[in-house]
Amino acid sequence: MKIAIWQAQSSYCDYAANLARLAAALQQAKSQQAELLITPEMFMSGYVLQQHLPAMADSFPLTELLALARERQMAMIVTGPLAEAGQIFNASYFISAQGELQCVYRKTHLFGELDKRQFSPGNQPVCITRYKDLNIALLICYDVEFPETVRAAARAGAHLVAVATAQMKPFDFVNRHLIATRSWENQLYMAYVNQTGREQHLEYVGLSLVTSPDGEVLCQASESEEQLLYAEIDPSQVTEAQKQNPYLSDLRTDIL
Repeated sequence: MKIAIWQAQSSYCDYAANLARLAAALQQAKSQQAELLITPEMFMSGYVLQQHLPAMADSFPLTELLALARERQMAMIVTGPLAEAGQIFNASYFISAQGELQCVYRKTHLFGELDKRQFSPGNQPVCITRYKDLNIALLICYDVEFPETVRAAARAGAHLVAVATAQMKPFDFVNRHLIATRSWENQLYMAYVNQTGREQHLEYVGLSLVTSPDGEVLCQASESEEQLLYAEIDPSQVTEAQKQNPYLSDLRTDIL
């Protein structure tokens, strides 16, 4: 499957503007024969929401997103706040090309005081959906910095781990080194899709990328430009990599 990763700066607290930009990105990705578009963390709403968070969560445009996927005939992973049972989560939504909501992942590891003030933590460690011939696991930003999260996805059969992120300075080490390592140690594809530009006190580092099961960087964006990049995801390469580099089968689960 050909996927598209969209490194972009969201329009702050403006669902209409972000829906319009998303529609254009979907159209461009479809013209390049991509079948799935992945967006950055909290792209639909902006990230530093603070007092705006309750209203933005209550008005999250899920119905419009489902209709957009159906109209463009493109699957997408989109992100924003989720109001549920009196709590608000930082969420990643997988929507099929038929406009069906296949799964929702709630960020489990909250980073710093901003995240912890704004959101409740999710409690589902593995969120995998099957789309065409791919098993796709969803994570959000800080989640991927814990090796246990990606290992759990790999052990559950993921071919691709799609990570929406809003990675800021000075943590570009994650983009430059850690994501490829996660691919290598779990023999799967990683897509790490970041915001760019500035949002209030945060300066995002860009550097979105896709890595292969052997740790190769298949594509990587710049630090500051909005970019739409593409990569081919082949589940047979995951199977072959796990034969050649048998960390998962050699893991001592009896003692770990």
